[in-house]
Amino acid sequence: MSTYTVPSPAGDRQDLKQAPKQAPKQDLRPDRRRTRWHYDLIGLVTTVLMAFPVYWLVVSSLRPNHEIRSYDQTLWPSSLTFDNFARAVEQENFATAVQSSLIVSVTAVVGGMIIATLAALAIGRFRFFGRKALLMVLILVQMLPPTAMLIPIYAQLNAIGGLDEYWGLIIVYLVSTLPFAIVMIRGFVVNIPVELEESAMVDGCTRMGAFRRVIFPLLAPGLAAASIFALVNAWNEYLFAYILINDNSKYTLNVWLMTFTTERGTDYGALMAASTLIALPVVVFFMIIQKKMAAGLTSGAVKG
Repeated sequence: MSTYTVPSPAGDRQDLKQAPKQAPKQDLRPDRRRTRWHYDLIGLVTTVLMAFPVYWLVVSSLRPNHEIRSYDQTLWPSSLTFDNFARAVEQENFATAVQSSLIVSVTAVVGGMIIATLAALAIGRFRFFGRKALLMVLILVQMLPPTAMLIPIYAQLNAIGGLDEYWGLIIVYLVSTLPFAIVMIRGFVVNIPVELEESAMVDGCTRMGAFRRVIFPLLAPGLAAASIFALVNAWNEYLFAYILINDNSKYTLNVWLMTFTTERGTDYGALMAASTLIALPVVVFFMIIQKKMAAGLTSGAVKG
């Protein structure tokens, strides 16, 4: 018959004494704080460097002309004046330049969003031969610099009579925004369950009715974000507008800024004021809908 020996408490205490003690955990938070402080400093310096040209633009638009031409520049003007803005608004062809920019930008954005939505819906919903290849081509086209396509575009528009015409510039802006808009809106399409559209069609909706009542409201954030990028691209573009439009009455705002430089020199005060006026609508619009644009970017980049 085997016997069972009960271990003595003294032996247990001796084993515990002989067990090696674990080293205390090191606190890594101070190192992280030091690293984060460096990143914060780099971000602050980068922000100052990026914001300083904008600050200097606004401040220069409020300086008197004699102070702008002075070699002794200060961060804040000694006196403020709004004469530069008055001369900018009274400049020749200001109203027609605003009209041209609105016609070209709004038409390009609206037309681009309609075509991009239909194309994104086709790529995201239907399976057809060459679908992935088409998506790759769109991404590669977006990577091409605009200057590489300037001469072919000029030659084609000249052949069809599109020079000095609004519709020629609108086509260029519309096509240039399509690749980005299609890829972005497609990210929203693939995240919308097909069952929602099928349920609407079971309830009696046609495919177009299901798109209008179900799909389109869910695509609104993506359309808003893509529209902002398209609007900024069309509103701030200079190169194609300068090359394709030679009629002074059809100049867009960015090309119209050249009128402040004449044989007698450059009116820097009015030029800075006009540049501020041109940038102000886009900045205000961006600040109003920046949250929706950020939500649209993150929502459309989750899947697909």
